Amino acid sequence: MKMRLDRWLATLSVGSRSEVKQWIRGGQAAVNGRVIRDPALSFETEEDSLAVNGKPLDGRVVRHVMLHKPAGLLTAARDAKQPTVMDLLPPVYRSIGCMPVGRLDKDTTGLLVLTCDGELNHRLLSPGRHVDKRYRALVEGELEPKDIETFAAGMDLGDFTAQPAKLTILKPSLAEVVISEGKFHQVKRMFSAVGHEVLELHRCAFGPLELDPELAEGQWRELTDEELKALREAAGMGDA
Repeated sequence: MKMRLDRWLATLSVGSRSEVKQWIRGGQAAVNGRVIRDPALSFETEEDSLAVNGKPLDGRVVRHVMLHKPAGLLTAARDAKQPTVMDLLPPVYRSIGCMPVGRLDKDTTGLLVLTCDGELNHRLLSPGRHVDKRYRALVEGELEPKDIETFAAGMDLGDFTAQPAKLTILKPSLAEVVISEGKFHQVKRMFSAVGHEVLELHRCAFGPLELDPELAEGQWRELTDEELKALREAAGMGDA
């Protein structure tokens, strides 16, 4: 992947765009052992070697993002006809291979994790890992205590049997549900199976991560070191 040298250094979090431009012009950056003074130099991120002040830099970029997904966007890396969650991030995140972990329906809001780490993504979605996801649902009609029992017992949805889920009724038509799977439309189908259509669905948590209350819909931030550690532990990668 080719990228301007100053942009790539900023992507590596070496410094701000203005700072790295000054370093490059001052002869502090070297590509393949040759001092470069042009910030606009086209740099091949997967082939060229890079050093700043004589110290080699690891050009591998891995980013982990918490996004507050708004309704109306597809959970996909790209789509020819409709906007996707990747459109909310700077273009460089797509360039370095950042991908959503799982998916949220187009009309579902809430916490979505994105990562460049393919192994982490795969492990978090592995059926054998049972990473919990917590949703808040507004439904038609009034929920009853028997619905809690039905969710807890698991249910046959025709093409698959949903594993036991924890349903907590907050108000007659408002509930939280925790599932350990992520089948297509699963939460909506489970509520529909007990006679309640979902009007609004919001994901509050994914594994150990809670949606940051400071993030408005459409906003995002990088995961903290503590959050990433907890997420890796949930994926069985605590020692990695």
